[in-house]
Amino acid sequence: MNTVTDRGSQRIALVTGASRGIGAEAARFLAADGDHVIINYREKHRRAQALVDTITRSGGAASSMGADLSEESAADRLLAEVDEQFGKLDILVLNASGGLELGADPDYPMRINRDAQLRLVRRALSLMPTGSRIVFVTSHQAHFYGRKPVPTEYEPIATSKRAGEDGLRAMIPELSDRGIGLVVVSGDMIDGTIIVRLLERRNPHAVDERREHGPLPTVEEFGRAVADATRSNNITGDTIYVGGSDYLSGSTT
Repeated sequence: MNTVTDRGSQRIALVTGASRGIGAEAARFLAADGDHVIINYREKHRRAQALVDTITRSGGAASSMGADLSEESAADRLLAEVDEQFGKLDILVLNASGGLELGADPDYPMRINRDAQLRLVRRALSLMPTGSRIVFVTSHQAHFYGRKPVPTEYEPIATSKRAGEDGLRAMIPELSDRGIGLVVVSGDMIDGTIIVRLLERRNPHAVDERREHGPLPTVEEFGRAVADATRSNNITGDTIYVGGSDYLSGSTT
């Protein structure tokens, strides 16, 4: 049974992988806009708590919840904690991803970028009231996978995140029946993110090539776009694009 905390009209927003980077910026903006933001982290508790403290000192509302979303039981515990503390989930930002980590097994990108995303959504549906929204965070390299070239080093992420997006889009009829919206936010390589830093070590030319098309979006710019997508007038299935105008010449589906 849900134990609903009386928070009036305040939205409860869960941002996965939010202890740093894009997720942290999106969380800051959501909190500044009046939401209670749940900062999900995998293992960096102190960093996540520091973000919570920063938000609360600024007058916002936030809490932190640890969970490795690639582990089924951990994801279940996370949602059980959300249910116990808040009784609902208005916004789910699917930001956590991976695949370039040293030592990661070959199956890890699909486990985190596809399987974990779909599992978390399916199990969160019972907490999400009519009018809720899911925001899937991706990259142009993944969103346009199969239509645009991808650096070899990035291909495991591109393949798996595209699979995750396809899986979520296949759920649109069910989400619509429940009154839950799905919006995708896709960005060019985002300056300053861990993914871009890792890619620069392995294939600096790939990052330099993107810079030749213009300045890369910043973490702050992309985080703002993700936060805005939770309140935008986009219809279910829409994609919001940030940077990379060369990707957008032609099809933008």
